[in-house]
Order: sequence, then C-alpha cells, then structure tokens
Amino acid sequence: MRDNSFYGPLDDPAGNAGYDGDHPPRVGFFTDTSVCIGCKACEVACKEWNMVPEDGYNLLGMSFDNTGELGASTWRHVAFIEQPEQEPVALGMPGFERPGDATGAETRQDFRWLMSSDVCKHCTHAGCLDVCPTGSLFRTEFGTVVVQEDICNGCGYCVSGCPYGVIERREGDGRAWKCTLCYDRLHDGLEPACAKACPTDSIQFGPLEELRERAALRVSELHEQGVTEARLYGEDPNDGVGGDGAFFLLLDEPEVYGLPPDPVVPTRDAGAMWRYAGMAASALVGIAVSSFVGRGQWR
Repeated sequence: MRDNSFYGPLDDPAGNAGYDGDHPPRVGFFTDTSVCIGCKACEVACKEWNMVPEDGYNLLGMSFDNTGELGASTWRHVAFIEQPEQEPVALGMPGFERPGDATGAETRQDFRWLMSSDVCKHCTHAGCLDVCPTGSLFRTEFGTVVVQEDICNGCGYCVSGCPYGVIERREGDGRAWKCTLCYDRLHDGLEPACAKACPTDSIQFGPLEELRERAALRVSELHEQGVTEARLYGEDPNDGVGGDGAFFLLLDEPEVYGLPPDPVVPTRDAGAMWRYAGMAASALVGIAVSSFVGRGQWR
C-alpha cells in the first residue's frame, strides 16, 4: 500500500480539494474497447461541442488512425492498432496470399484490429494540477480536472507533470488544453458529448464506483466466453496515480495501446520530499548554531 498522506483519503479528490460532504459523487468514463467499432463519433462530438479546432486529417501510413495521439486539439483519440497475423491456408483459398513455405502450403495475411477511444484520465492524484503555478488547473466538484485557459500562462509545467502525455500546449496559442469531461454539460445533468454519441456504448459515463462494478462484471463475462486476455486498466485506486477517472477494458497489454504499463504521478513523493527537506534544513541550522556557539566559547 502506497503512502497517500500527501493527498488525503483515497478516491475522494473533490473532498480533498475542499468541497464539502454534499458534493456530487465522482463521475468518469469506462471505455470497453471490446465493443469499439472505430467509428470516431466520439471524436466528432467532442470537437463539435467543445469547439476544438481541427488537427489535421492525414492518415498515418496505411492506418485508419488519422489523429495519432491525444493533444491540445485532440481531446478524444480513436486508436487503430492493426496487428498482422500469419496463418497457413489451403491452396486456392482467397485472401492475402504469399509464397508457400517448404511444405507447399500458402499463407494468408490476416489482421486483428484493436480499437480504443483514448481520453484524459482525470487522475485521482493529478500531477498536472499539482505543478500548476497559476491555479489554471482545478479540481471540480465531480472529481474531474479542468483547465481554465484564460488563467493559463503557458508555462508548460503541466505537460511534464502528466504521466500519460495527455495535456499539451496548443501551437500558436501557447496555452494548455485537454478534455474537461464536458464540465458544462455535467452542470446541466447531461452526459459528456462523446459518451452520448457512442453508438455501441463502448464509452460509458456515470458514477465511478458503479462503473468499476460494471467493468468487473464485463471482464468476468468475457473470460467465461474464452476472451482470457481481457483486463482492466486504470481502475485500481492503489496504483501509481490513485486510480483513473477514465479507465479501460483492454484486450492486450497496455503498451500495445500506447499506454504506460505502470503510470506514476511525478509528484507522489512531494510530501515526503518536503518533510525530508525540512529535517535537513533544521539539521543544518542546528550545526550552524553549534558552530557559532563553539567559536564564542574559544575566544
């Protein structure tokens, strides 16, 4: 169990930020990648509702992934992971055929597509929020993390403070931008635009505890169906960021999706570091005082 004394009680980021006990339950996203069809409706809905500018529509090689990664102008990113697989097939079968092997059998190039809609994780222990010097980043009553771009001074500290590489300064603007989990919609009792637009319920929105229970049941269901590679990512409150406000059901290792396998908030040891610094400073003061007193005695 890690030391959370610097942050306060686990999994109540709004309470730790000073909201009283009547604040709404923490909300977030559960993204079930096993039912994502890569339609990009979430990307479009996010851009339209939040007026996020276009970020280029260049296909990355032969991939259908035209956004590449999250950034200041990409708050939702639908990743397409194409995994080639080789399997022997009988002669004459249709497919992507290649020269035969030593036995004379032909091979066909098959692909497995893994699709996942990525987003800011709205971490319990948010490094971006910890290092912001202006208060531009703040914790909402819903437990989410939002940037007030009119206060942002473009220092970029938050960029290096994010263990997921989500937050970025916009080119030509200089200020930091990222997903707000549609904070304005939450105030009106509406779900975020991306979840509203998702046609397969791959993106599910709601109270975080309910989503975690739902996700655990979904993993058990997939395991019973023989999909043993299904696993959850970012749901554990005892991980290196205190658990994510946006977590995922994956069908492969996190690295395959471009996610860090063991994310750690850079500021997690800040409390201990300040305590040690204070102890060291006290010790130096004591040594200096002793030295000064000692000199006076020898005069």
